[in-house]
Amino acid sequence: MSSFSIFNSQFSIVNHRLMGDRVRHLVCAKNTRKLVGPDMIVLHYTAAWGAEAAAIYLTRPDVGASAHLVIGRDGEIIQLVPFDTEAWHAGRSWYAGRSGLNRYSIGIELDNLGKLRLSGGMFVAECGRIVPAEDVFAYESEGKLTYWHRYTRMQVQTLAKICSVLEEYYPIKDVVGHSAVTNRKIDPGPALEEAVKNL
Repeated sequence: MSSFSIFNSQFSIVNHRLMGDRVRHLVCAKNTRKLVGPDMIVLHYTAAWGAEAAAIYLTRPDVGASAHLVIGRDGEIIQLVPFDTEAWHAGRSWYAGRSGLNRYSIGIELDNLGKLRLSGGMFVAECGRIVPAEDVFAYESEGKLTYWHRYTRMQVQTLAKICSVLEEYYPIKDVVGHSAVTNRKIDPGPALEEAVKNL
């Protein structure tokens, strides 16, 4: 099958590339190993200054990471790696009895600054960017309060539509966060779960 389109969907997949309004494609030449029948999706946040900056960084030949898609805060989508090619997003990973999940999964990066620190009354991202209070999600767990960059409604709606298209075209069984496949990472964080609940 070379193409697929869901009725009333704004997206389709043609030759393992996402097509549709506001989808752009970059070349990530470092990724060449073929991926046959990916059966899971792993979600990440970029912790970068924006979708464009993250996408360009991930395509650099000297960077040992990549992803299939980056979804911007306004719903813009940048595809870096075709869905039939392995991307380097999961790293040392394991889930449901398997390890090395880059071999089985599609990696989606969401433009989000991730976990924030409260400093001098301001919410500061790891990259140094200050996040306005209205864009902060406060999360309490085991009596401890942490702060996270909120995902936008447009971004999460776009993610849901893309996952639906991918689930129809590939044998996707699981959609998980990066933190579910390795104890080294905390992304995409509790703000995504909250955003999905509020769709």
